[in-house]
Amino acid sequence: MVGPRGIGGPGGEEITAARALSVGRAVASDGSDRVVVGRNARATGAVLADAVTAGLRECGADVLAVGVAPTPTIARTVSRTDAEAGIVVTAAHDPTPDDELMLRTASGKAVGPEQRAAIAARVERGKYDLHPQDGRGSTETVADASERHATELVEAVSVTDPPSVVVDVGDGAGEITARVLSALGCDVGTLHGRRKEAVPGWPGEPAGETLGALSSLVEATDARLGIAHDGDADRMLAVDETGAVVPRNALLALFARVTATNGDIVVAPVGTSMAVDDALATVGATVRRTRVGDTFVADCTTWPDVAFGGDPSGAWIWPDETPSPDGPLAACKLVELVADRGPLSSLAAAIETYPSRRASVAVEEQTAVMNQVRECAHEWYDDVDTLGGVYVDTGPGWLFLRASDTESAIHLTVEARDEFRAERLEADAIGLLETAIATVSGLRP
Repeated sequence: MVGPRGIGGPGGEEITAARALSVGRAVASDGSDRVVVGRNARATGAVLADAVTAGLRECGADVLAVGVAPTPTIARTVSRTDAEAGIVVTAAHDPTPDDELMLRTASGKAVGPEQRAAIAARVERGKYDLHPQDGRGSTETVADASERHATELVEAVSVTDPPSVVVDVGDGAGEITARVLSALGCDVGTLHGRRKEAVPGWPGEPAGETLGALSSLVEATDARLGIAHDGDADRMLAVDETGAVVPRNALLALFARVTATNGDIVVAPVGTSMAVDDALATVGATVRRTRVGDTFVADCTTWPDVAFGGDPSGAWIWPDETPSPDGPLAACKLVELVADRGPLSSLAAAIETYPSRRASVAVEEQTAVMNQVRECAHEWYDDVDTLGGVYVDTGPGWLFLRASDTESAIHLTVEARDEFRAERLEADAIGLLETAIATVSGLRP
């Protein structure tokens, strides 16, 4: 299955050593002669990385092997070594049975939809440029990838009053964060720090119940904040010194406001809270919205005057540092902010929050219903943005409907500056969706 970052699916079914071999062959046959390969700590990663490497070499590509490392470390290695592509064996954001072969461009960013589709099509056709024995590629180990990343992180921040921190390193791939914060002078405690060459205990995303242990430990100690990574450490969320989870949009607003200056642009996905716009208005910066997904945010960070890109999923991008989400960098930036400006609870509390509503509605004919939602929205509203769904900004609020990427459902989100408007917008969004479903079902002319 072609996903937003690469080719993924259930391990042992869709994603096998044979499929990984084919992907390696396809990437090399597509013109990449020098490719970085790395993986997270899942047990399946070793076999898949070996298979990808074999496929690349069979078709003449030289492989730079990073081994087990965070995805942002691997991404930085691609650009630093002048490689033409990267392949990360991960699926850290997906359910435990899944695996994914994440594809990276020469800059370290996730490849775009056209290139992903081209690689997948080549795999399906089985059309490869297999080389004779004397033309096959080599393998070289990149032994200093993590050390180089760590050095760059230390140089990216200045922490004058190092706080105590608890880091949930996500079963080992994010240990670089604990190591760097210790080097910066922080007193660091860790959770899920024992790397396991098995399916990690960490269930993927740092959200909901997975943050419970981190919150409890921070609350019970003198730690001034807690950091949580996903399994491959490209994402980062946080808890404050009281153990409370910091709202995702508040984190986005904090990072954006401390990074951007007058005239700068911050890119964030449709559905990002108006609180981010309000926070940036105080420094003369503005928000420009993208399609939902950190890969789209990353693509837009190359625009002129963009100082920062953020996705409330926990993906934070400082384009002057790296073009990809970097969880360890975000952790260091947040520690620097707390050391410089005081308690994280106070910083987060200063970010406005507004009433919002979210729902998911099961829909069988997903594409047809969304097409009808677009038609209805253009009839009901003067200004409709169809960027990755249907987005309507009414001034004091907004509504957004989009098709789910993972299930036959449509997601509905609204936000407004007061409860009354939020209720009205929710009713409008539900009305749009119900009208579209009824029309597609033939219940309306």
